[in-house]
Parts: sequence; structure tokens; C-alpha cells
Amino acid sequence: MSMPITTEVTDLARENAVFRKVVRRIVPFLILCYVVSYLDRVNVGFAKLQMSDDLGFSEAAYGLGAGLFFIGYFFFEVPSNLMLQRVGARTWIARIMISWGVVSASFMFVTNEATFYVLRFLLGAAEAGFYPGVILYCTYWFPSRRRARVIAMFMSAIPMAGIFGNPLSGWIMDRFQGVNGWEGWQWMFLLEAIPALVIGVVTLFYLDNSVRSAKWLTDEEKDVVERAIAEDAAHQTVHGRVWDAFREPKVWLMCLIYFCFVMGQYALTFWMPTFVESTGIKGNLAIGALSAIPYLAALVAMNLFGRSADKRRERRWHLVIPCLMGAVGFSLAAGWAGSTALSLAALSFAAAGVLTCAPLFWSLPTAFLGGAAAAAGLAAINSVGNLAGFVSPYMIGAVKDATGSTSLPMYILALTLVVGAAAVLTTNKQVVNR
Repeated sequence: MSMPITTEVTDLARENAVFRKVVRRIVPFLILCYVVSYLDRVNVGFAKLQMSDDLGFSEAAYGLGAGLFFIGYFFFEVPSNLMLQRVGARTWIARIMISWGVVSASFMFVTNEATFYVLRFLLGAAEAGFYPGVILYCTYWFPSRRRARVIAMFMSAIPMAGIFGNPLSGWIMDRFQGVNGWEGWQWMFLLEAIPALVIGVVTLFYLDNSVRSAKWLTDEEKDVVERAIAEDAAHQTVHGRVWDAFREPKVWLMCLIYFCFVMGQYALTFWMPTFVESTGIKGNLAIGALSAIPYLAALVAMNLFGRSADKRRERRWHLVIPCLMGAVGFSLAAGWAGSTALSLAALSFAAAGVLTCAPLFWSLPTAFLGGAAAAAGLAAINSVGNLAGFVSPYMIGAVKDATGSTSLPMYILALTLVVGAAAVLTTNKQVVNR
């Protein structure tokens, strides 16, 4: 009896070693790409501190422009993900990064609301497919039992972009104000777009389209990875045609859940500088430094929850708990808006919850989507869910214009997160807890 047990332990140890190698090769690079992506997506929240006054934008106009990114995202995401599956991750992710770098730099030329709206739409169209493409790419390399931790590591890029990007954006805006006759926000858009162009070119030489094409793995190691992926695929519902995913009721349930999570996520990322400024803080660098605090809390929380979810093979409550944390955090922040310390504490609790939801969420749809429909299904969930990225900032801006306060929008966000938590509990635990 000892031999089979010993062999099983040895095989597991070998598999763990191989996947550690895969993680070291792939995940840090994808994190770097996503840090740049997220920074270029949300640095408009910092630009707002100067740009809105310089160009005469209302709160609602800013919110509409910030949200239009996700309309472009919505229309182009599914086609983009299908193209990634067809031409390969290396070429398509490189194309995405170079495109959004060019558009992001173009924001320095914004002079009116119309130009702002058009460029935000084009930025969403250019970046569409990157995030769901990476999620799809991870399914090529990691079985579901390892994926929550990997995706949580990847999505650490969101708080990392806040931790490093917010102080950086504040510093650029202060340091370069007036240089060459340009405003600080114009320099910020230009300088923060450059990394996307550089890394886009590097992607062409660094990423591999498949396990079999990876020269940094031995044939034996490739067999280990491919066997784990094949065993995992046996538990999925394989859809033979791309559009079969849209007939699957569970896909639309996933859209609802993700919509609720994204409402909270982009409320933080687009409005965090404004939330901090509203407590009485002055100076772009000071606002940037304090805005980084909630993201530090999120960085710790999302990795702890990700490790725990994989270790316990439990997905639902590992989503529900941080979702409710976000609801409580937003509610407390609404009541403590007059105190910088208390408001930051509440926003940190909200960020720890809301930003933890996103990486853990993807263990749900990837547990049942397989075959040709996976690319379309994952992109559809992400694009429909990310429409909340349009609704959330516009809602906050419109309500703030009408009431002069951000308290009511925070209560609305809290209620939305409660709905998301309830929807998670309707999923089949036998399917998702793997």
C-alpha cells in the first residue's frame, strides 16, 4: 500500500515544482503589463484634479467621459478575445498594448468635452480583450485548482497601480506643471503612456502562445502541465460552438455578479483622489500618497483570500465575505466623510473587499466554461460586467452634481454589492468548489 502513496506524493511534488516554474516565468510579466494597463485606464481620475478646472468640465461630464471607456470595451471585447484565440496571445496582447499606449498619450491634446469623450471610447476599444485575454491565457497554463491564486497574483496589479501610480501621478502633475508650456496633467498622460509602448514590443519576444511552444520547459515538464489541464477540462461543460456560451443561463448569472463587483471597483479607482480631496487634503502629491493606503490593504487581502480559496477548494464564501466587506466599507465612508483618518480607514476596508472580489470571481465561470465557447463566454462576462465601469463613475458624478455630496452614491454602491453577494450564493457549490 505504501508504494502508490509514495508515488502519488512524488508526482504531486514534481507537479508543484513545474507549476512554480510556470508561475515565475509568466505571472510577473503579466502583472507588469496589467499595472501599466490599469494605470493608463484610471489615471484620468488624477488628471481630473487639474483638467476639470482647466477645461471647465462638470462632475457629470467627467463621470461620463471616464465611463465611456467601457462602452468601447463592451463592443470590442468579444471580437478581440476571439482574435487572441486565433492569432495567439503573444501577437494580440502586443497589439493591444501598443494601441492603448498611442491613444493614452493622445489625451494630452484634449481641449474640450467632445475630444475627451472620443478618446475615452477609443482607449476602451484599444484595450478591449487584454484582461479577459489574460484570463483565457491562464486557462492554457493552469488547472482550476491553481487558478484562483494565480489570478489573485495577476490582479495584484490593480492595487499596485494605485500604490505606485497615485503618488507618481501626483508627483508628475506637480513637478512638470508649466514645463514646455504644458499643464501637469498633459505631462502625466504622455509619460505614463510610454511603458505600454515599450512593453508591447517586449511582449512579442517574451510570451509563448502555448505550453508546447515554450522553450523554457522540458518535454517532461510540458507533459505535466498538459496532463493537468486535460484532467481539469474533463470536468467542464464543453461547448463546441462559440455562441453556445450565450445560451448558457449561468453565463448571464456571472454577468450580473461581475457587474455588481465592478460597480464598487471603478468607484474606487476613478474617484479615490476626489474622495480623499473632499476630506480636506490639499496638494496632488499628498492626495496621491494617501490614496495609496486603501490599495495597500487590498493587496494584502486579495492574496490572502486567493491562497485560502485554493487551499480549501471553496469559492462561494471566499467571494461573499469580501463583497460584504466592500458594502460595509462604503457605508462607513459615507458617514465619516468629514474625517480624513476615519474616511481612509473605511475606504481601506472597502478596497480590501471590493478588489478581492474580482480575482476570486473568475474561478466561477472558468469552472464550467470550456471548449470553443470559453473565449467568447469569458469576454462576454467581462464586457457586460464592465458596463458597470460606465454606470458607476457617471452615477457618482451626476449625483454629486445634484447633491454636492458623495454619500448617497456610496450607499447605492453598498446595496449593489449586497445584491452581488446574494447572487453568488445561488451558484452550485459542487460545480465551482474545485
